[in-house]
Amino acid sequence: MRSFLLTFFSSLCLMSTVQGDYAAKSYDSLIGNLPGIDDQVLKMHFKLYQGYVANTNKLLSSLKDMEKNGKLQTPEYAGLKRMFGWEWDGMRLHEFYFDNLGGNTKKLDPDSDLAKAIDRDFDSYDKWEKDFRATGLIRGIGWSILYLDGKTGRLMNTWINEHDLGHLAGGTPILIMDVFEHAYITQYGLDRAKYIDAFFNNINWDVALQRFSEQQSR
Repeated sequence: MRSFLLTFFSSLCLMSTVQGDYAAKSYDSLIGNLPGIDDQVLKMHFKLYQGYVANTNKLLSSLKDMEKNGKLQTPEYAGLKRMFGWEWDGMRLHEFYFDNLGGNTKKLDPDSDLAKAIDRDFDSYDKWEKDFRATGLIRGIGWSILYLDGKTGRLMNTWINEHDLGHLAGGTPILIMDVFEHAYITQYGLDRAKYIDAFFNNINWDVALQRFSEQQSR
């Protein structure tokens, strides 16, 4: 099984174009428009994201072939099935992350429904931001996510370790910050706090507000 998986994922690395259900979104509009985040870091990050899209499509295709060929009860099928969550979440989380960038230092409207919900659940915007930053500074690779609990409407800052671990069931991501080292280390070294400063200077609050409003209207 180990050799099978190594061969399979080595072939993924060599793929340049994959036909499948998902297409990588273009985020070229962010180039040159994120003060404090280097364009070369962004280009590398886009390429990494595109790899998650390609791998997601390849896994879907391979799993479908295994189903057709009666290989559902095999170690190979189990291995690919477990890997799917990593690749799909890697694709989707990066889309959420890139989508909520590009705000050109525009601040969250204090009179917005999202700001009022933050005040309610964290006592103030400043306390929320302090907690979100602290979540992003947790040692290790991962993500800092502002989640909305669809059942109660409560907002919570959450640490996600791997792409597919730690998500809140039924929760809606409102704001996502990538704190894997590839997001900052070539520019800021180990000073993750400076990268977080740059992230906050580039949040697109209109996107976060839209995510919040769409969930509230359901």
